[in-house]
Amino acid sequence: MTSTPPRDDVRLIDCSEAEHAEAILAILNEAIVNSTALYDYKPRPPAAMVAWFAAKRAHGFPVVGAVDAAGQLLGFASWGTFRAFPAYKYTVEHSVYVHPAQRGRGLGVLLLDELIRRARAAQVHVLVGCIDATNRASVGLHQRLGFTHSGTLPQVGFKFGRWLDAAFYQLTLDTPSQPQDG
Repeated sequence: MTSTPPRDDVRLIDCSEAEHAEAILAILNEAIVNSTALYDYKPRPPAAMVAWFAAKRAHGFPVVGAVDAAGQLLGFASWGTFRAFPAYKYTVEHSVYVHPAQRGRGLGVLLLDELIRRARAAQVHVLVGCIDATNRASVGLHQRLGFTHSGTLPQVGFKFGRWLDAAFYQLTLDTPSQPQDG
């Protein structure tokens, strides 16, 4: 692993809307404005976090945060619905975002590892990550944790004056123990 392990003062928490929406929004908006990690064009308004957290609560989706000793959010990870059809109920699409000043410390590994642990506990079968194909750091993170490349959709996005390729990486778990139709 090329990342430096996180310091001992980093701990994982369950994020709440009241305490963490503003910090999560700041991390997301920085990624929107400065990267192709999100295929959005404009920063999201604070009201967007109300709907975002409501969807997470309604479906029981985790929002895991990495915080320092002072409680400052350094990064977060979550998952959501992969596709809105019943047969996809054992598959989720996840995301991991780290504050730009905190990248390279191993926080992505820490957060994604926790999502994988929670996915097993929640009887999820497949975690899917949709990554801009040029995002070498995210691709490397996923590969280090056992995700495999499942395909790339070329030129499906357009941002910063260029076409973007969306690469899909997946991790297939040995859960659920007794999958069921319906």
